[in-house]
Amino acid sequence: MNFELSDEQKTIQATFARFCDERIAPQAAALDEARAYPRALFQELADLGLYGMRYPEEVGGSGMALSEFCLALTEVARGSLSLAGAVAMQSLMGTKFLHMLGNEDIIERLFKPALRGEKIGAICMTEPNAGSDLGGISTAAKKVDGGYVIKGQKTWCTAAPLADFFTVFARAGAEKKLTIFLVERGFKGLIVGREIHKMGVWALPTSELAFDDCFVPDSHRLSKEEGDGEQHLKKTLAEIRIITAAMGLGIAQAALDEAVRYAGERQQFGKTINRYQAIQMKLAEMATELEAATHLVHYAAWLRDSNRPHNKQAAMAKLFATETAASICDQAARVFASYGFAMEYPVQRYLRDVRFLLIGGGTSEILKLIIAKEISG
Repeated sequence: MNFELSDEQKTIQATFARFCDERIAPQAAALDEARAYPRALFQELADLGLYGMRYPEEVGGSGMALSEFCLALTEVARGSLSLAGAVAMQSLMGTKFLHMLGNEDIIERLFKPALRGEKIGAICMTEPNAGSDLGGISTAAKKVDGGYVIKGQKTWCTAAPLADFFTVFARAGAEKKLTIFLVERGFKGLIVGREIHKMGVWALPTSELAFDDCFVPDSHRLSKEEGDGEQHLKKTLAEIRIITAAMGLGIAQAALDEAVRYAGERQQFGKTINRYQAIQMKLAEMATELEAATHLVHYAAWLRDSNRPHNKQAAMAKLFATETAASICDQAARVFASYGFAMEYPVQRYLRDVRFLLIGGGTSEILKLIIAKEISG
């Protein structure tokens, strides 16, 4: 593996780093405190081609690799994890299955506009009694003339209050296996429920969703066959984990940068606190852990881009990078001491937001089980 970024990768990283510094970071606190979805920034990123980066040119994308997308997403997360979460949903989870399985009408009317930022997509898997346990999904789709009737409830649906369409996993067929459906806002029986108030990522709305005998036409069954949903999901899970890890790198870098800056300004006992070994050791440990996480994430992305086995490394990258990010955000707050508890500094936002990454794409406990299974054969 080449650890040197290509010229193209350097350009992508520099482009989104500049966008973070000039456009995202100055607005991040205000968006967070207003609980306002970053619609303008969301559109600006669409104009930069971010949502189509991973898709082929013939459908409006730019046909780049996962490694390039991770570089861009990391920079967005450095500015705002709420915005980065919206980007991740739009670029992968909310649109992947439409591209993979959708008919021409779906591609033209929903998928391509989503890449342009004109439509917002969301995915619905988690249920009140089914989180990590996908086998516990109980939402059901019953075949009727011309389509299906879906009945059930979903929760923790990111961007659902704003979404124009939803990728829904439900059980269908005689064997009640997972099947993928596309539900559009406005379909009778689709109910966008209460918004879930979270401790972090305040600018990224999350809500419950209910399907009260929601009719979905046959054309909106994305699955080629009833019950093939799980196999399609497995093809995407590793990628979800890698991009979640990439977001961890961004917020960890933001927290480290703030800690370094503050330690160079704050004076105690006649000198700045970065002159004390206790602080120096914290900063050194944070920087080293972030460097290790960065290499692991980009290695996993490189394996995915090279079509090599990568499920184990994707799980490792997500586990290590997000836990490292949580630790770095915590240590950064400790460098700030009492000011780390004050709302006027961004470190409190990092500390709140980073926990979002510990959940999506699989909890750390689930990831450890996956890694153990991979190495045990």
